[in-house]
Amino acid sequence: MVKFSREYEASIIPEWKGAFVDYKCLKKLVKKIKVARRDEDDSTTAASDADVLVAGAGAGGFSVLNPVRALAARFAPRVQASPEDEESSDSSGELVRPAARHEREFLERAEEELEKVDGFYATQEAELLGRGEALIDQLRILADIKRILADHAASRRARGLLNRTRSMPATAPLSPALSGSGRFLLSVSGLASPQSMSDGSVELQQAQMTEGAAVADEVMAALERNGVSFVGLPGKKDAKKDSNKTRSGSLQLPATVRIDIPATNPGRTALKVWEELVNVLRKDGADPAAAFVHRKKIQHAEKNIRDAFMALHRGLELLKKFSSLNVKAFTKILKKFVKVSEQQRATDLFSEKVKRSSFSTSDKVLQLADEVESLFMKNFAGNDRMVAMKYLKPQQPRSTHMITFLVGLFTGTFVSLFIIYGILAHVSGIFSSAGNTAYMEVVYHVFSMFALISLHCFLYGCNLFMWKSTRINQNFIFDFAPNTALTHRDAFLMSASIMCTVIAALVINLFLRNAGASYANAVPGALLVLSMGVLVCPFNVFYRSTRYCFMRILRNIVFSPFYKVLMADFFMADQLTSQIPLLRHMEFAACYFMAGSFRANPYETCTNSQQYKHLAYVISFLPYYWRAMQCLRRYLEEHDTNQLANAGKYVSAMVAAAVRFKYSATPTPFWKLMVIISSSGATLYQLYWDFVMDWGFFTPKSKNRWLRDELILKNKSVYYISMVLNLALRLAWTVSVMKIHVSKNQTRLLDFSLASLEVIRRGHWNFYRLENEHLNNVGKFRAVKTVPLPFRELETD
Repeated sequence: MVKFSREYEASIIPEWKGAFVDYKCLKKLVKKIKVARRDEDDSTTAASDADVLVAGAGAGGFSVLNPVRALAARFAPRVQASPEDEESSDSSGELVRPAARHEREFLERAEEELEKVDGFYATQEAELLGRGEALIDQLRILADIKRILADHAASRRARGLLNRTRSMPATAPLSPALSGSGRFLLSVSGLASPQSMSDGSVELQQAQMTEGAAVADEVMAALERNGVSFVGLPGKKDAKKDSNKTRSGSLQLPATVRIDIPATNPGRTALKVWEELVNVLRKDGADPAAAFVHRKKIQHAEKNIRDAFMALHRGLELLKKFSSLNVKAFTKILKKFVKVSEQQRATDLFSEKVKRSSFSTSDKVLQLADEVESLFMKNFAGNDRMVAMKYLKPQQPRSTHMITFLVGLFTGTFVSLFIIYGILAHVSGIFSSAGNTAYMEVVYHVFSMFALISLHCFLYGCNLFMWKSTRINQNFIFDFAPNTALTHRDAFLMSASIMCTVIAALVINLFLRNAGASYANAVPGALLVLSMGVLVCPFNVFYRSTRYCFMRILRNIVFSPFYKVLMADFFMADQLTSQIPLLRHMEFAACYFMAGSFRANPYETCTNSQQYKHLAYVISFLPYYWRAMQCLRRYLEEHDTNQLANAGKYVSAMVAAAVRFKYSATPTPFWKLMVIISSSGATLYQLYWDFVMDWGFFTPKSKNRWLRDELILKNKSVYYISMVLNLALRLAWTVSVMKIHVSKNQTRLLDFSLASLEVIRRGHWNFYRLENEHLNNVGKFRAVKTVPLPFRELETD
């Protein structure tokens, strides 16, 4: 049977750990009471035995054993009052027993813990209830807008059909808003005017403008009922006065109703820019009919509200778990206390206080959770409870031993094939100095590319294992769905399967080459095509959700200025900065096979051309450029100057990479000095950011020297060793300055080793980066993401 203390520690919410009952501390106080009472009982028993001996000697005569008994009673252990015990006395000056002092200390500490838990629960409950009310209002607003739009769209279609039957030749072409092509007079971001007609019919334009104004009034009335304000709206009285005025026979529409949709992707950014442009045109007195916004913003708003409901439900579930665990913890510790102290009355009084506390008696969270489930099922799941629960309570997939078996199978197969390949290559003499140079070039790039990918997957699996062991919630930090997120076994399986497939392809290629097949060199190219096919495979196999998430994050990185930067985006971009050799290998492989060079083995085509060299230069600093653009985007959104400093770090890395590239082309003493200066400055910059900003070390006045106050790993020496290791691996660039005279194959092996060390450094860096992020969440009690709501009150200009 598992002890409750272990079960409790394993069940608490890591981000709210500081708000839970300190069960371990209360348990230590109970043990102190137990020890103190045992010592008191022993001393009382010894004293009574001595008194019996003395009384027996006086009453029953002399015995030869009496002197021995008296001596033993004299030196029997007695409880002596310590200075601390002497200080703890009551008002009458009588000494308080140690057990009584520990009991009072337990009750005082339990009272503090109860106040802490109750206060935290009340704060979280009020926050969630307020968020729930706001979300219900948002849902009501969305339903009103969709209903109004649907009603007017139906009436427009009916009138359009009627007009078309009356006068087909004289009728002007319908606008997109009237023809049902996918655009509305009103969007989620706001009200848009009808698109102006091109037939010159003033009466028809005025009729459409009047209809648009009617729609506007109805929508704004629905929004005002729910407390949404308008941007640029002068007021109802002024609006009525302005509505009576016309210019050039046209009607003036009210200002647009703005609804906040975060510009998280280029589409939303374009819509936001378009809306701002429309507002500028309106201020400049331009035709309000130019305000025309796509209806997809309604879908964006609906998705935001759905995500907000899911986040709210998760918060409610966590708060229910918080309540039940703390009630159970207080119940267990009070049972232990009453057993050792025998203070039944004090225990009953405290137990009643626990039962009367808000986290034990309040049912507001339960009621709101039921209401959220009902609303979500009705509005987002088509009244299907099973579908609703898949979103609100996603279940993690059950772990099976099949994945572990496959990891072992692929690993053993890889080792066997690698030995076979080594023997065949040695017999063929391809690794000797007189071997086939073209074959070595192709094999080196293809093998290195997949080997670096496999190594990164393996290290990511190690990270997942350590994060799980230390209860770091990486799924919450990266905003991954728990039912589709990778586990460490999945990452190990991906790593082993990749290397097994690559070695199998190399063995087949070597067999075909020794057999004299003309298409032998196409095998590595087929391997690349196969890997790309698996990556974009639309079927739900080979971790489709993970593959699509990976491609989506890569898209966000490449177009980083136009996408909102999330934690997963810049974390992956940091991984790419350590995989620059991988990108160069991919460049050579793409050039070699796409140009058809594999047919005649002229690998020099992809190494001697100026375009290839320029592209290699661009690839060398592309990851740093993407990362710098992400920092600038975050600075524009958050106005945090640290993001500018972080962008400066990547700019310095780009400069250092450019100087090293120039030095490799023209190895002169001047460029060697420039390499040392630029790379040293970039390394110092990176080390400072690693230790201080990313890992949170060197906190002033920290109780852990050179570290931070809160540490997850118990052994502090691990952190010091990690700092030294990160420093050593950051200095790996010094090898490029040293002119080490080795053979061509040894140079390739050295380059691959340096690239592998950088990947290892990045995998080592990942753990401490997420540990620091997790501790920041713990310090702010942040266990649920905050989804921005589309309908917000906005200040008028």
